[in-house]
Amino acid sequence: MRTFDLTPLYRSTVGFDRLFDMLGTGFDAAPGYPPYNIERTGENDYRITVAVAGFGETELSIEAKENTLTIKGEKQTKEDKADNEVLYQGIAARAFERVFQLADHVTVKGAGLENGLLHVDLVREIPEAKKPRQIPIGAGKTANVKVVDAKAA
Repeated sequence: MRTFDLTPLYRSTVGFDRLFDMLGTGFDAAPGYPPYNIERTGENDYRITVAVAGFGETELSIEAKENTLTIKGEKQTKEDKADNEVLYQGIAARAFERVFQLADHVTVKGAGLENGLLHVDLVREIPEAKKPRQIPIGAGKTANVKVVDAKAA
């Protein structure tokens, strides 16, 4: 089995570190349905686009729990009419479940269904305590530091 170096992907992505960790350690053959894209739309904004042609808003569910995002689709069964006979069925109507591992501090901002594409917008909100801060350097000023001379007698 060949090993792939995913180091260049680590440099260009922020927010999906765990996803690439899972890719680096190997994974089982995951189903390719439905296809999806992960885009970076801003410095701390991301978008997951899932192709869900044929599914309506009532047939899709999105759940965010801890560091996972689960998208499920289940087609509601309709009673076939006697006068309609399907000669070829190429449009997939099977149920699916996609689970995405989200990085720390990534939350779901919203979702929308447009032209058969489900868009899930994510934002990475880093708390103030975790953000880097600048420490000013005094220009020629020394801090008021008292030196205590403790000599042994």
